[in-house]
Parts: sequence; C-alpha cells; structure tokens
Amino acid sequence: MRAKPICMIVVLLLPSVILGCCTAEKKLIVFHAGSLSVPFEILEKEFSKAKGVDFQDEASGSVMAVRKVVDLGRRADVVAVADYSLIPQLMVPKYADFYVLFASNEMVIAFTNESKYADEINSSNWFEVLARKDVRFGFSNPNMDPCGYRALMVMKLADYYYGRPVFEELLKRTNLKVENGTIIVPERLEVGEKIVVRPKETDLLGVLESGAVDYIFIYRSVAEQHHLRYVELPKEINLGDFGLKDFYSKVKVRIGSTGKTIVAKPIVYGITVPKNAPHERLALEFLRFVLTHGDVFERCHQRFISPPLAFGNVPEEIRDIVRCGG
Repeated sequence: MRAKPICMIVVLLLPSVILGCCTAEKKLIVFHAGSLSVPFEILEKEFSKAKGVDFQDEASGSVMAVRKVVDLGRRADVVAVADYSLIPQLMVPKYADFYVLFASNEMVIAFTNESKYADEINSSNWFEVLARKDVRFGFSNPNMDPCGYRALMVMKLADYYYGRPVFEELLKRTNLKVENGTIIVPERLEVGEKIVVRPKETDLLGVLESGAVDYIFIYRSVAEQHHLRYVELPKEINLGDFGLKDFYSKVKVRIGSTGKTIVAKPIVYGITVPKNAPHERLALEFLRFVLTHGDVFERCHQRFISPPLAFGNVPEEIRDIVRCGG
C-alpha cells in the first residue's frame, strides 16, 4: 500500500487542529460564591446562548473559591466572591492584578413555618429565641465561607447594639473565642449539637427545609430567592448599611484556614479574571457581560453597584463601564 503524501496528512489533520482550538476557546471555568448561584445561572445561560460557551461552573464558599487558585494551583477564568476583600488579601498581586466591586447584600435569619417559635421570633428577640435549649440554628463554615464569618460578626455586633453578651450566650459551647476584640476561629471548628455548620451558606437550605435546624444565618438575597421567612436584623448589625462602616469595624475575625484577620464591613461582592486564566479573552467578554447586566442581580434581590467600582490594573475591555478606584 502506498504511503499517503505528507501534504495530504497535514490537510486531513488541519480541521481537527482548528476544531480543537475553537472548542478550547469556547469553554469558561468559573469559581463563584454559593450566594451567586442563581444570578450566575441566568447570566451563564444567556451568555452561552449568544456565544456557544460551555461553562464549567463551581459554587463554593468564597474562601474556598480563592484557595482553589492560590493553594491548590487550579486555574479559573473568573473568580467571583461574596467578600471582595478576599481578592486583594489573597490573590493580589501574584494571582490577580485587578478586581471589581459589583453587588451588595445583608444578613438575615431565615426560618420556615415549622421552625420552633416561628410566630414569636422578631428583630428584637431573635437572640433569646436562638439561645433556647430546644432550638437549633446553623451558619456556614467561617473557614470556608464569608457568610459564616459574617454570622459571627452579626452576633458580636449584637453585643454592642443590645448591650448584652449575645455572642457568648449563643456560642458558649463552641471552641470559638474572643481575644482583644478579635473573634478567633480555629482551623478545626467545634460547635456541639445545638449548632449546625455547613461548607457554604446554600448548603444550609436543605438542612433548614428538612427541619434539622430551626434557623440559619444567611444572606437576604438567598432567603428571598428560596421564598423563606426571615428576621430582618437592625441595620447596626446586618452588615448592609454603607453608612455604618465605622460601627461595623469594631468587630474583627481571624480565620484559621488562612491566618488572615478580616474587619467587619458592609457586604460587597468582588470579581476578577486571574492572571493565568486559560481563556482570558473570553473571560473578559463574560466579565463585561456580568457587569452590564445589573438588572439580573436586582431581580435576584442583590443590590447592584452602579457603576461597578474597579481597582488595580483594570483591563481595557471594561474601563468604559466601571469607575476606577485606584
């Protein structure tokens, strides 16, 4: 049998090579906070419809989303977190050189009609209800998820607001402690039987709806998206009021998983395209798409920051739609 000419082999292989390149270019890897699952599902579906993109989407606690990149060496095209400060603290300058603040939220205590004392709990007595012996409550793991360390911040801020030791009353059977005004979260968290902890805030939904816990600390947007009843907390402790930044800053949390100390502040989400993003061009297109569809976040009960606020080496592709903060 005669060998095929080399030129014919090249011609036969060329479409496969081109197709392979195009296929790779149409994939996006997105690591995002669990509380962004609903809006990102909408955004990814619309972007995919327009661009034919295959999304590899991973929801997790935001600390874990960042650690996948900086500790586990995984590559992502987009990283979107529920606490923007995780990006400058853990990713800049080695893994990212810019980030954008784009949405806000607030903390609430969610429950169902089957929760114990559901018809009694309110914004004034929630801590008394949670402290009762027959009540179980939950929050996400502070070592993995900002919603978890924000739950601790809410309880500590309640000390100042109500003038009583709320934090100590609710967390006395845990190995959490306070040193010089800073909440210390051990890497191995122990909480006892009264409290349930899960990796990310959305993991608590099934636990609540099954009746395994009565109340959960969670973002208002998530409670709204899942049609849960919730206690609306005073603005002095819900981390949702930008005018109370100084009051919130009375509380700090040091998380064992990173060794970093985080100052309590209004809840603001952040997003970046890492330096080693596998599909940078397409990732920046998607970033622009996200930042120009604030209506999606508003429909999902997350307040959109308009215009978004960007820091660092802001890419040319989004400079016309953001306000540069430095």
